[in-house]
Amino acid sequence: MTKYRCDVCNVYEYDESLGDPEKNIMPGTNPADFPDDWRCPICDSDKTHLKPIQ
Repeated sequence: MTKYRCDVCNVYEYDESLGDPEKNIMPGTNPADFPDDWRCPICDSDKTHLKPIQ
C-alpha cells in the first residue's frame, strides 16, 4: 500500500494501509476515492494535493 503526503503543507501524511479513522476513511482507500468534501486536517487543501511518497 502507498503513503501520501499533502503537497501544500508537507505535513499531513495518509497511509493507505491504515486509512484515517478520524475522517471515516477505511484502510485500502485511495485518496482519489475520498469524499469530495475531504480537506487536509492541517492546511484545508483538497484531496488532489495528496501525492504518493517513497
